[in-house]
Amino acid sequence: MAKEETHSVVSDLISFLNASPTAFHAVDEAKKRLQNVGYEQISEREDWTLEAGKKYFFTRNHSTIVAFAVGKRYVAGNGFYIVGAHTDSPALKLKPVTKVTKGGYLEVGVQTYGGGLWHTWFDRDLTVAGRVIIREDKEGSVSYLHQLVRIEEPIMRIPTLAIHLDRGVNDGFKVNTQNHLLPVLATSIKVALNKVGSVEKEVQDNGKNSNESTTSNNSKHHSLLLQLLANQIGCEPDKICDFELQACDTQPSLVAGAAKEFIFSGRLDNLCMSFCSLKALIEATSSDSSLEDETGVRMVALFDHEEVGSDSAQGAGSPVMLNALSRVTNSFSSDSKLLEKAIQRSFLVSADMAHALHPNYMDKHEDNHQPKLHGGLVIKHNANQRYATNAITSFIFREIATKNNLPVQDFVVRNDMPCGSTIGPILASGVGIRTVDVGAPQLSMHSIREMCAVDDVKHSYEHFKAFFQEFSHFDAKITVDI
Repeated sequence: MAKEETHSVVSDLISFLNASPTAFHAVDEAKKRLQNVGYEQISEREDWTLEAGKKYFFTRNHSTIVAFAVGKRYVAGNGFYIVGAHTDSPALKLKPVTKVTKGGYLEVGVQTYGGGLWHTWFDRDLTVAGRVIIREDKEGSVSYLHQLVRIEEPIMRIPTLAIHLDRGVNDGFKVNTQNHLLPVLATSIKVALNKVGSVEKEVQDNGKNSNESTTSNNSKHHSLLLQLLANQIGCEPDKICDFELQACDTQPSLVAGAAKEFIFSGRLDNLCMSFCSLKALIEATSSDSSLEDETGVRMVALFDHEEVGSDSAQGAGSPVMLNALSRVTNSFSSDSKLLEKAIQRSFLVSADMAHALHPNYMDKHEDNHQPKLHGGLVIKHNANQRYATNAITSFIFREIATKNNLPVQDFVVRNDMPCGSTIGPILASGVGIRTVDVGAPQLSMHSIREMCAVDDVKHSYEHFKAFFQEFSHFDAKITVDI
């Protein structure tokens, strides 16, 4: 790939990251990109009428998305060639009751989501984003709308304690996640003087504006916060029925480093892999001829809730993957036995970011397994099945790299350290599908501000694209029963 093409892919990733402060926004951005290239949205609530050579997607909970392209030579029982990733990242999510007032400050109650590096959230310019449920009154009828919201400007901050009041802080910064992680929204006196967010008083003084929803919300949330959300959405605060929001850093993602070789951003784990797999699928199915000789189904599945174990209706631990494979297969045949054959002919690339070697902590990596930035996708191995890779699946993925002159690396965690996991083992055990666990190397994983290499974005995109284009032909050459 030429330098100009590399810049194009990376620039596209930056745009994707900056459009995706939450899993909801990431799925919405993916949806727009798919629709722009002819993918048809279908609903799990309706019957599916699918055709060979056509492209489809569906969403669940607005935070999980599955997109697939059916080969023109596909018949029921043929395999699915899937790249799976996840849309969520560690974050501070707003509590059901966020209203906290202490010491003359208005603070916002948050709860920790996933295993974040919480000390990195201090002294950052924060805002909120997520989804809101809006009540809409039209001609005497009431309906409820799901709407994304994002306040662009920084509205809150988690200040650190001055060293003068904690002389031992440099010996170990210990965060009490209940007491120390509350963002400051405003001061009580400034709100009172400016009469900012005075909805509560107006509701009490003016009965005609009072309703159950407003009264309930104002007892749970600062009226200032509700007014900011309402202003962003373009509605009255009393139309906000509920929300699912999280704190977000306002600093944009960008290409950085003295040699412009890095990407500095939040949520690289795992929006980088989500983007690379999505772009690879789009490019691998872009032309009329791209599916001409394809016998299988090319698919990307981006799940929510990986960071907390995947056990949700829209996580990888749910039936969403098995349901998708079943419904596609059954759209072309009523023979229920064909799904079992299809699964055994399928292959999953579980794509989740990997740990690059850290120059200041060299001893944290096993000597023979030290993934480097710019070194290409990392194949993850673990004998205790924290990753689902085996000799056959790693061989297949490595051969695709070799054929396309792509670098590839290996990772095994040290024996004296615990090993993380991915959606790979969950789907491999739950569906019974051949799986390889891979990911682009990065530093600062689970920080509010992470980093990876520009070259590895290019390598990941190219590797996934080659997988989609070549797997069915390559798999036919393997004679070992796997």
